[in-house]
Amino acid sequence: MKPFDLNLRHLRAIRHIVAERSLNRAADAAGLSQPALTQGLGKVERQLGVQLFDRNPDGMAPTAAGLALADRIDRAFAQLATIRRTSKRGFARPEALMTATQAEAFLHFADAGSFAGAAGTSGLSQPAIHRAVRELEQIWATPLAERRGRGMMLTPAGRALARGVRLAAREIAAGIAEARGDAKGGGRIAVGAMPLSRARLLPHALARFLAEAPGTVLDVVEGSWRELVDPLLDGVIDLMIGALRPDPPAGLDQAPLFTDRLAIFGRAGHPLAGRDVDLDQLATQSWVVGPTGTPLRTHWETLFTGRALPAVPIECGSVMVIRGLLTESDLLTLLSPDQVALEVDAGLLVRIGPELIDTVRTIGISTRAGWRPTTAQARLVALLKQAAVDTRLQENR
Repeated sequence: MKPFDLNLRHLRAIRHIVAERSLNRAADAAGLSQPALTQGLGKVERQLGVQLFDRNPDGMAPTAAGLALADRIDRAFAQLATIRRTSKRGFARPEALMTATQAEAFLHFADAGSFAGAAGTSGLSQPAIHRAVRELEQIWATPLAERRGRGMMLTPAGRALARGVRLAAREIAAGIAEARGDAKGGGRIAVGAMPLSRARLLPHALARFLAEAPGTVLDVVEGSWRELVDPLLDGVIDLMIGALRPDPPAGLDQAPLFTDRLAIFGRAGHPLAGRDVDLDQLATQSWVVGPTGTPLRTHWETLFTGRALPAVPIECGSVMVIRGLLTESDLLTLLSPDQVALEVDAGLLVRIGPELIDTVRTIGISTRAGWRPTTAQARLVALLKQAAVDTRLQENR
């Protein structure tokens, strides 16, 4: 079930039932008739396949499922309520007027960047998507999209609303899972994987997680920190694994897993392999390193402070390509031992040069500030922490 399969007005009413413990009072608070509220609640319970309230002569008592869903609904609408508007015109609480159809259509438009693209991915017609965007502009009393050349671009308000709607959808999805009691399986978890995590840490944790929760779909999104941080803050991914930043942006929490020390690697038959070499000798070699401005490139440049930088005939951010280049040339590179552990174990690559004391990085998990994981997400985080212990190389223990 998708989050916006549920009627947002009915979800808002569930919060009132929990607070009022009465259908009559909740209907008044929600602006619905009691028959409409009764019908709406029944529909949500049928969609979820769980009972959200016990009907007693003295009122409505929320079940554990009802409390779990109501709490996530509160968090979902709190995401929308924080969106700032550029105008004082319009409705006092626009988030209370948005429908699930409008929210879903707007997200398709935000992701596609055009009405035609949104229609192609959503199954909705272009007029329907156009109407939804314009209705939301009226509700929020601010432009959400503007034409740029031949395409459409979200305005700052549109980007803020898209982020709020995505985060609200994440909370509703979590509420669905918790109400159904999907503690070990079901739903989707999106993980952002930076280069270091892909070789050992993440596969180890995911394999164990899938053994415990085979019904969960795991989306692994590869990218650099720059490529993943906005999707994380936007709610596109749930957590991000890789090198932590000393000064993370607002809205981001970081939890360390282990410290990683970089090393220099080359092929097993490299002319410097097995020799006692210093940085002066290493400065005469040719290297393959990441683009300027990346953390690894910065560490590499720092190694040669006070010296002319070595030749870099190939700049490459792909560890897979770098590993292949090292085995077929005399290029050197600077990487985490975890990233080439398999090649080292197979005797294809070896460490070269001195131990690099000043190349320590903290590897960990980044999440949105205030993120509250579901049971399944919390279990994945626990397995990542355990994997950080299980997969450390002997010299880093």
